[in-house]
Amino acid sequence: MSHSALEESVASHETPGSQFYPAFAITPELEAEADARISHYPESKRAATLPLLHIVQHKFGFISAPSIEWVAAKLGIEPIKVLEVVSFYPGFRQSAPGKFHIRVCRTLSCAMGGSYELMERLAELTGIDRSDNDSHHHPISVSPCGKFSLEFAECLASCGTAPVCLVNDDFHEAVAPGKAEELLAKYAPLG
Repeated sequence: MSHSALEESVASHETPGSQFYPAFAITPELEAEADARISHYPESKRAATLPLLHIVQHKFGFISAPSIEWVAAKLGIEPIKVLEVVSFYPGFRQSAPGKFHIRVCRTLSCAMGGSYELMERLAELTGIDRSDNDSHHHPISVSPCGKFSLEFAECLASCGTAPVCLVNDDFHEAVAPGKAEELLAKYAPLG
């Protein structure tokens, strides 16, 4: 897969959230961390695909075409094999989220508890327009200021306390739509 074909296949477009994440860069620390992860898979370096992608997303906010090429080169596989993993797992982002990325559970218990209404309220409060949202290829919507981003998530495993959401890695239970403003205020002032 050529670099231009990979660029066209990866949805890593700039977003207002890009300002909060460094551009992908290969550093000695990144190389060392990758080599340490790969060492756990002596029989098949390809098995380290997920761990390496997690490292990249944690450090740079999302998976870009250059990072896919780097992971493929580290593992000695074609970039299309890495892209297949990135596009299969919804936890991997192909565009920069906001500084505070909110994932709202939308499975049955949360939907019945008001998660769709919660999503609408969060979008309203953050100025996010979700009308052009494509839930599979471009699931993330980012606020104009870049501070917040929203996406629906599948079961977050707390059906008894619905609706639930994650803000970055912080888990929040029983977040009724009326508590949306209070939730956002914990992370950044609105307006």
